[in-house]
Amino acid sequence: LDRRLVNALLEDGRASLRWIGEDLNGSVTTVSNNIADLEDQGIIQGYAPIVDYGELGYDVTAVIQLKVEGSSLPDITDRLQSHKHMVSVYEVTGDHDIFAIGKFTDTDHMNEQIKELLIDPDIKESNTSVVLNTVSEHAQFDLDY
Repeated sequence: LDRRLVNALLEDGRASLRWIGEDLNGSVTTVSNNIADLEDQGIIQGYAPIVDYGELGYDVTAVIQLKVEGSSLPDITDRLQSHKHMVSVYEVTGDHDIFAIGKFTDTDHMNEQIKELLIDPDIKESNTSVVLNTVSEHAQFDLDY
């Protein structure tokens, strides 16, 4: 039932408990209790609109790769995570330690924001790629059950 509930919410996060209950052949109380349990467990972490930043003037998406001094990794990821224009921050394996994705109004704005981030002496190397075409974004997938 939990996986089916998650799938129903992925389909329409604004669906009523009644509609979900009818769709899953369950009562409103059962659906409500199970959703509350999923929220308490941290499986469902919130409900938010999917924003098309490009439609709001944020026409530049940048993928920033960083090599950092090992002990400073938490500080730098915290700083990136709290930066207004960073929509995703990942600690990764491979040649770099961090991948961050940011949304900016134009390349000048991107350059200005990235330069502010890169003044940290613990950042040993950076590589920024500008996205030419967004093929897929905000993708989620239905759970198997």
